[in-house]
Amino acid sequence: MRKGTLYVFTGPSGAGKGTLLSEIRKGDDRLFLSISATTRAPRPGEIDGVHYYFLKKADFENKISENAFLEYAGYVDNYYGTLAAPVDRMLEDGKDVILEIEVQGAMQVKTKRPDAVMVFIAPPSFEELAARLRGRGTEDEEKVQKRLSIAQQELKSIDRFDFVVVNDEIERAARELRAIIDARRA
Repeated sequence: MRKGTLYVFTGPSGAGKGTLLSEIRKGDDRLFLSISATTRAPRPGEIDGVHYYFLKKADFENKISENAFLEYAGYVDNYYGTLAAPVDRMLEDGKDVILEIEVQGAMQVKTKRPDAVMVFIAPPSFEELAARLRGRGTEDEEKVQKRLSIAQQELKSIDRFDFVVVNDEIERAARELRAIIDARRA
């Protein structure tokens, strides 16, 4: 039985990672999205155990001390991380697993799992990224500015990834991501 492949998809907040991942997962029963843990509050419509595992800060820090995470990062005053055990079980079962994580966490995975396929999702421009973040309407301007400042730093690490996909048009970008996965499976 073939072991699954670990894919790391990252990029600035607002680059459209979630939208693209929803598109490429349609009709592919071998591709699974890992559920991350976070200390941030749920956004409207988000469900614990489906979109994220929403943890209290103290619980998250206990898991850090237990070395339970494949990666974790602090981002805009919250923690985000990927529990290693569920990912490893899926990979051993022959499932391909996608981690949709922040750049800081992606670099941890690259170190720990050099066989992971690293994909950076980039916005078409910094101006478009800012418009997308403001268009969400989920955060005040101060948090948007924090995200934009972090995005400037994240974009500087683009050359550390195996692939870069510019999300300027959903269908085209999704075809590129699907081609990466199909090539790996071949």
